[in-house]
Amino acid sequence: MPRAAAFFDLDRTLLPGASGPVISEALRRHGLLARRPVPGERLVIGIFDAFGETLPAMLLTRQAAPRAARGWPVTTVRRVAADVAIGLSELVEPFARETMADHRNAGRKLVLATTTPFDLVAPFAARLGFDDVLATRYRIAGDGDGDGRVDDRVDDRVDDRVDDRVDDRVDDKVYDGTIDGEFVWSRGKARSVAVWAGANRIDLADSYAYSDSIFDLPMLSSVGHPVAVNPDPRLLAYATLKRWPRVWFNAPPGVPKPSGIEPQAVLAKLLRPELLPWVDITIDGLSNLPTSGGVVLAANHRSYLDPLVVAHASARAGRPVRFLAKKEVTDAPVVGSLTRSLGAIRVDRRSGSDAPMIEAARAIRAGELLAVFPQGTIPRGEQFFEPVLEGRHGAVRMAIETGAPIAPVGLWGTERAWPRSSRVPYVLNVADPPTVTVTVGQPYRPRTDDIGLATVELMARIVDLLPAEARERRERREPTPDQLASTVPPGPATG
Repeated sequence: MPRAAAFFDLDRTLLPGASGPVISEALRRHGLLARRPVPGERLVIGIFDAFGETLPAMLLTRQAAPRAARGWPVTTVRRVAADVAIGLSELVEPFARETMADHRNAGRKLVLATTTPFDLVAPFAARLGFDDVLATRYRIAGDGDGDGRVDDRVDDRVDDRVDDRVDDRVDDKVYDGTIDGEFVWSRGKARSVAVWAGANRIDLADSYAYSDSIFDLPMLSSVGHPVAVNPDPRLLAYATLKRWPRVWFNAPPGVPKPSGIEPQAVLAKLLRPELLPWVDITIDGLSNLPTSGGVVLAANHRSYLDPLVVAHASARAGRPVRFLAKKEVTDAPVVGSLTRSLGAIRVDRRSGSDAPMIEAARAIRAGELLAVFPQGTIPRGEQFFEPVLEGRHGAVRMAIETGAPIAPVGLWGTERAWPRSSRVPYVLNVADPPTVTVTVGQPYRPRTDDIGLATVELMARIVDLLPAEARERRERREPTPDQLASTVPPGPATG
């Protein structure tokens, strides 16, 4: 029965930019390149990182790169490749790893398809768990002329690791300065994919391909599920017209990053204090927030303003933040599209589906900051004034499942700027703006796998970050009728 595969391009797809700098540096360390970069090398790489491949650059690569490798000892190049594998694996985009894991779990073969020389990328592919590599091969002097057929080099034992197929009998051999078989680029890459698929009984109609480049259009068009990743301008236009998925592997699904900038980065510029004159936001403990790695940010919920305030704090820390958002928000016209583009994860409370939790866990494993309001919704009525907070288990569950720390956050005063009873915030109150405090506590990992007890601990930690008046018994600060009314939405409850 035919199987399926997922084919991944390397530069600007699995990696944020070109693999060239890592490879060149390793070649220099091993004495195969001059110590100083070629004049203009950094400029060419910068253009590639920003705009992708160009036809003149690729034609030059096809002619010049094999000639530059003439006389290189094969054993030295393969030692270089071991260094390259480490360097490149550290650059792989976080959501690329998640996508590869999805395909692996679905039983699809993983294939790296790249123009980069095979001997330089095979150890990297093995390190990432690829089943095979389709890459340009440089001919080894004395190995015969060959006939250029890719399928002569395809090993039927696809399940073996790619590095198991590297010939060790090259102690005294060098490259002769020519290409052995296909130049695995554009139509040559598509032909390599087709030949490999035929030799390994792969159904391309059920397969996936990922690339950033318009020059990989032949490969993308050859599979049933093409995906444009960090697409160059021409591929972005083509993929939009064809309604192909367009993704960025350094951001969650649904978050666009044209020119490398995601909408939340733009929003962060608008969250500057001078642009929010109707509220005075004070942030304490921001240094407690880790600068990298997955973190569950768990805050109490008092106002519709809370997500904006948490986003403001995360922007001050230089990190984008993702939220779990109700489907009523993510599915709304205009607002829903904006919310999803900001990285919100859709939650349908009535469905009982685990899909939101799975997507949230993926984001955390990919090193994202995920904000959760464990109370689920803004408390209403007398419950709003209770000193003990009750929470749902989602935040703790995600922390336990992913191994990520929880950073408790105490919010206070947001209801004075936007009470639940109002459809809009009090943006005209610039003469006497209310003070809102955001206090970030020390990140921690739950001390027990008992989700109920761990949730109680989390809510207690959040309460400890609130001002003293939040912990007073309600009998000592009985809410007035107006205060109670401010906790009820103007119409059907929307959370």
